[in-house]
Amino acid sequence: MFINGKVYGGHKSSSEGIDLEFEKDSIVYIVSIKSGPNWGNSSQVKKMIDNFKKAKQRRKANISQINIVAVNGCCYGKLKKEDKGEYLKKCGQSFWSFISGKDNLYTEIIEPLGHKAKERNEEFMMEYAKVVNKFTKQFMEEFCSTDGSKILWDKIVKLNSGSETIKNKST
Repeated sequence: MFINGKVYGGHKSSSEGIDLEFEKDSIVYIVSIKSGPNWGNSSQVKKMIDNFKKAKQRRKANISQINIVAVNGCCYGKLKKEDKGEYLKKCGQSFWSFISGKDNLYTEIIEPLGHKAKERNEEFMMEYAKVVNKFTKQFMEEFCSTDGSKILWDKIVKLNSGSETIKNKST
């Protein structure tokens, strides 16, 4: 959204399920951004299409005679056919080029992202180790024999699958 905002004046949509709206070449684009091409099941795709329809109706009510195109944008992946009938599906390079106007943006953003990730990596690893140690201690105390030689599987199964009403009767 940041890049698109700078290039095309794009902004977060107020329509449900629509992440980005912008105008380019007298066309208003409404975009639902997903991580990759296989992001959802059939009911989730139907919901996205429904959100596109509602957003189009809302926009057309405000501005008559406007060309609105719905786009499912995927941050990675490739597709042979982008036209899905009710919307376009743009993945990987095609998506990044579409929102930025730069054909190579998809590779240019990797290095800065890597530097940013490296800056945060050490901090993350320290916090991650704390959480792992805390959960390991809790697991050992609650689900292992006192000498730590056995996992008490029956306690794990009861915790995960035991009926609440039966548990309550036995206490």
